[in-house]
Parts: sequence; C-alpha cells; structure tokens
Amino acid sequence: MKYTVYNQEGKEVGTTLLPKEIFDVKISPDLVHQVVVSQMANRRKVIAHTKTRAEVRGGGRKPWRQKGTGRARVGSIRSPLWKGGGVIFGPRKERVFKKEIPKKMKRLALFMVLSGKIKNNLLILLDKLKIEKPKTKEMTEILKKLPCKNESSLIALPELNKNLILAARNIPDIETIQAKDLNALDLLSFKYLIMPKEAIKLVKETFLK
Repeated sequence: MKYTVYNQEGKEVGTTLLPKEIFDVKISPDLVHQVVVSQMANRRKVIAHTKTRAEVRGGGRKPWRQKGTGRARVGSIRSPLWKGGGVIFGPRKERVFKKEIPKKMKRLALFMVLSGKIKNNLLILLDKLKIEKPKTKEMTEILKKLPCKNESSLIALPELNKNLILAARNIPDIETIQAKDLNALDLLSFKYLIMPKEAIKLVKETFLK
C-alpha cells in the first residue's frame, strides 16, 4: 500500500509502503465507539466528593434538650436538614467509572482509526522530523508548510525527543505522543496525524504481534 511522503518543507519527496494489516482495515463504527467510550471512562477523574453527617466537622453536642422547649427534637447541628450539615446521596470519590475492554478490540479499533485517516488523507508522513533547538517558532514554521496548516494535529514520534516535545507543547491544537502509545481516543481528538517515516516500523513492532 503506497503513500506519499513529505519533507519538512512540505514538498513531496517520494512514497513508502504501509502495512495493509494496520492501514487498510474495514471500519466498524460500533467497535470504535465502544473502545473510545471505555477509554474516556478510564481517563475520568473523580473529583466531586461530598461529606456525610459522620464526616462533617462539629455537631458533638445536642443543640437543646429533647423535651420542654416547644421546638422539634434534634440531635446534631450536622443533620442534613441543617445548613452546614452533611449531604444525603451526594457524589462520592468511591465511584468507579472504569471499563475493561479486551486488548484485541483496542488494537483493532486503533487500526480502524488509522485506516480512516488514510482514506480521508489525514495522515501526513514525513521523511524526517528534526529541529536543532526546542524552539516553538521553528515547529510553527514546519507545520505551516505541511498540508495540515492551522488544523489540529497529533504528532506521533518514533522515540522520546525532548526538543520536539518542548517546541510543540505551546502551540494550540498540537500534541505529541510516542508512536508506541497511539490509541483510538487520541487519534480521534485531532484531525491530522503527523508521523515520521521511521515511526511506522515502531507501530508495526508494537501492535502487530
């Protein structure tokens, strides 16, 4: 499966062969949806947390005696009926949103999304991607010359390259990821996928086992 390769100047410099097992897979929207929903659930952070009457501070003394005052009986100022009291049925940190999904399904969903990028010409293959210094300006100039221009893009790196990561992190709608960590959710969060040619080998070694 042949695909066009660009250089950092945005010019076509040739073609390369892509493995059909990864980039030419029949797409099943239902499977991709199921995997993406599970990945979103697994990344969800449980922040909202309310205290019950047992956890709220204070309320050790009975506000007034049980009988003889003419008022309703009450045992603690931390009753959920009182201001500053505990919360009934509020959100708790103990909630678990994680969903388990088989590795084969996750891998297949990834291949489907990559195939979709190919079919819609949203994959940009580069012969190389290198900068001398971690300068945002240099990275911006490279991106301007590529077909993605001002669109959101995910850059898949074949290795941990600090210069590229630092140069790209302040550019809006641009993220970097190592090719071995590619997944359906991150790919669908960006319109374009930018990948140096050598990253294909890493994707093949990681996911085609």
